[in-house]
Amino acid sequence: MITRTEATAGVAAAVRASRATGIGPVALASSMLIVVAAFAVMMGASTIPPLTTLAIILDRLPFMTLAVDAPVGWQRIVLEVRLPRVLTAGLAGAALAYSGATYQGVFRNPLADPFLLGVASGAALGAAIAIMTPLDAGPYGFGWVPLFAFGGAALAVVIAYSAAHVGLARSNTSLILAGVAVSSVAGAVTSFIMLNGGERVLAIFAFLFGSFNTANWERAVLAIPYLAVGTAVIAIHGRLLNVLQLDEEQAAQLGVNVARTKLVLLAAASLVAATAVAMAGVIGFVGLVVPHLVRLLFGVDYRRVLPLSALIGASFLIGADVLSRTLLRPQEVPVGIVTAVIGGPFFLYVMRTRRIGGGL
Repeated sequence: MITRTEATAGVAAAVRASRATGIGPVALASSMLIVVAAFAVMMGASTIPPLTTLAIILDRLPFMTLAVDAPVGWQRIVLEVRLPRVLTAGLAGAALAYSGATYQGVFRNPLADPFLLGVASGAALGAAIAIMTPLDAGPYGFGWVPLFAFGGAALAVVIAYSAAHVGLARSNTSLILAGVAVSSVAGAVTSFIMLNGGERVLAIFAFLFGSFNTANWERAVLAIPYLAVGTAVIAIHGRLLNVLQLDEEQAAQLGVNVARTKLVLLAAASLVAATAVAMAGVIGFVGLVVPHLVRLLFGVDYRRVLPLSALIGASFLIGADVLSRTLLRPQEVPVGIVTAVIGGPFFLYVMRTRRIGGGL
């Protein structure tokens, strides 16, 4: 049996190795995010010059007054359409990647993602119910659709976790199998609703593939507290995520309450992922691709993996959204299709080149 000293030395060695990847990766990722976001604000059905875009934004900041020589239409596009859309895409991408990194750390498997415990299927079912009810679907503002989606995602995770009992404990395998079962049931009910949905099927379909075309300031601002709570809880447990990369017996020898830590991390990650789905619909592969790429480039220390995943995830989804609204303009391609085209081959690459085992 490995001793506590040996286990501690192994974790420390892995963390030290992960730090030897160069300086300033967070600064680099932050700079990339700023550039991608600025480009996204300029691009669209009508391209707005960079200096004009910057002047429009700066003019709205406190204690800033500029003589903006731009049509009123351009100002409305930047301030009321593109800025909230870019902010929403950035928040959703950061949330999905951050929660994906957490799931992969808890399950010790690079193929884990935010939808592992039925988050996506539960959210889709909740959205479908909201769209089919007489309630105002609320395409603008937070509305009933994202609220029902959030509730469906949270309920799916609770059911999966409650059903994952194996004796007195919950194993990774039982959690994943329970998530698959919950996803199957929720997906079947959603399909039944769509068969009888009539004209409202298109709204359900749009949610299933994700979109930012109804993004606005209100929805983004209302989502921030949920994301802040979930990400803060996960960040506090960054060191423990490193320890969990050992097997559970070794982690317990180091004084970690494994069951409690996993419960807290899964709950926080599910809160973050469910909020992202409520904001933007079902968008796959972000939580799978980005954390895996971060670990390949910058090492395995989760105190670094988590913030880098958030920053690069935000850039990734903002860029995907730019592609979704410019590839076939003026028609928009659902952003979930764009991420699937990018993430699908990457998923196959990971399966082909990595040995997937102990985590599941």
